[in-house]
This record gives sequence, C-alpha cells and structure tokens, in this order.
Amino acid sequence: MFDLFNKIDKCIVCRHEYTSMHVEASPGISIHVCEACIEAARYNFIWICLNCGKVYMRPKALMMAKVNNPTLKKAYELCEHKQIILGIDICIKCNPRGILNCMNTDSMVC
Repeated sequence: MFDLFNKIDKCIVCRHEYTSMHVEASPGISIHVCEACIEAARYNFIWICLNCGKVYMRPKALMMAKVNNPTLKKAYELCEHKQIILGIDICIKCNPRGILNCMNTDSMVC
C-alpha cells in the first residue's frame, strides 16, 4: 500500500523545498506544501490551478482593498489570519476562454 506520509516531493507553491507535508486539494489529489509556504498563506491568498499547476499568490490586504462586497469582506474578517491555500479548476494560463466566459456570467461557479 502506498504510504503518503513517507513520500517526499517538491512544494507545489515555491517549487524549491522538498517536504512530506501535504494536503488533499480535492478528492484523490494531494499536494505538497512546505512550512514556509504554509506560513506565507497567513498573509497571502494562494490559488493553485489543479489543471496546469500554476500558482497565484496575492497579498490579502491588497486584494481585500479592492473588494466592495460587504458579504465577502465579512467572510474575510472571520478567517483573516487563517492559512488557506485554494485549489481552482482552471486558470487564465490553461483556459483563457473559460475564464472570460466565467467572468461574463452572473454565477459564482464556473
């Protein structure tokens, strides 16, 4: 049986450090994230495209300054200091048309 706890792989965020720390990004998909990148998630939003592997990291304060939706601001305040790394299905690099189609709809789910 495959023992994931003993597997060491490159951190998917920084791609420099090797680590055995991992999380399940979606059912059956595990990603390795080093300690430094987990700490960086305290001050940054980190999105990982599960399709192509591209990582997007933006400062939380900068992103929240651009948000006008009071519900999103309240949600952010509730988890402001949480370390969250989000897996996304597609990104602008691997599916530019899909992102544009998503942005042109009123739905929050693409």
